[in-house]
Amino acid sequence: MTTGRKTTTIFLTVLCALLLTILGLVQEWPTWAWAALALATAGAPAAAFKIAAKRRGSLPADFTNFLPATPIERREHHVSRVALPSKWADYDFVFSATVRWHPLEAHSDDPVLNPAGLAVEAVLDRARTLTAQREPSRPSLVQHELSGALSRMRPDHTGHLQVMAEDITLTLHESDQERLTKLAEVRKDKAVWEHQRKYEQSKREYLGEDVLKDTGSAVVWWLAKNDNHIEKTVADLGLLAQLTSAANDTDIPERLQDLIPTTNAPAAPAAPAAPAEREPTTSDHFEAFLTGMGFSSGDDRRGMLAKQIADVIRTQDKHETADELLRRYDPPAAFTAHADDQPEEPDHPR
Repeated sequence: MTTGRKTTTIFLTVLCALLLTILGLVQEWPTWAWAALALATAGAPAAAFKIAAKRRGSLPADFTNFLPATPIERREHHVSRVALPSKWADYDFVFSATVRWHPLEAHSDDPVLNPAGLAVEAVLDRARTLTAQREPSRPSLVQHELSGALSRMRPDHTGHLQVMAEDITLTLHESDQERLTKLAEVRKDKAVWEHQRKYEQSKREYLGEDVLKDTGSAVVWWLAKNDNHIEKTVADLGLLAQLTSAANDTDIPERLQDLIPTTNAPAAPAAPAAPAEREPTTSDHFEAFLTGMGFSSGDDRRGMLAKQIADVIRTQDKHETADELLRRYDPPAAFTAHADDQPEEPDHPR
């Protein structure tokens, strides 16, 4: 009987004795009844212990199978920023993890004095085998692969320890990551440029070897482009002949010479170009005035009036305009000399 059971039996015996005592007092039992009650109260715990011992019996032979297993001794060691090789030379992964292990049966002839070092070596060997086959362009994907590969306890090569790793991180050096990013951008740009070059090359081959191979091919192509508008295609035959000849670096065939538009023929010597339209000057307005007054081009009065008007204009500090009038109408020399001898005209003659 266990200690708990003994305590419970004694408590129940005392409780029963108290209840029987109260009952005897109420019922006014005789003296001999009290003596019997005392003997029963004293012998009850002993009888209970004896009965419990008989019922307990012996433990089963395989009782030890139900005992809790001895807890496995687990130890850990953290490794940080260990370089592991990748599939590309000079691009290393940076590995960090928590290494866990527990010892196996000890070998008396070869004791392990530094199990942490042995466990770390075993984990790095397993990690190196995987990373050496992976490209460094996707370190996060390789990190998840490592987490699965190192999550199981496995014995090291000496057989002394069971080893695993958790809390794994795998990155690249910052400079290596920048280089890989630039390389990826260059590869993408190159791919786009290659597609554009092939597209342009294909287009040139199509135009040069098919569409503009000769004038007939160009006419058929032009008909298809213009929804079979025959009139427009016929009107453009000369242009197509020129385009085909230029594309093949040949002369236009004689049978097509008459189709060449005249605007494309060699230009004749140009005639003197007409003067560009300009704003009318003071001389032009004075000419209109003289014509309106009935002074013909040979009339001497034209020059005289021009000289008088020129003198008036000079008083307004417009000497260029006055000189223009004199050059255009050129009054007679006699009138000019006579005018110079006359007294100065008023500023505003009537």
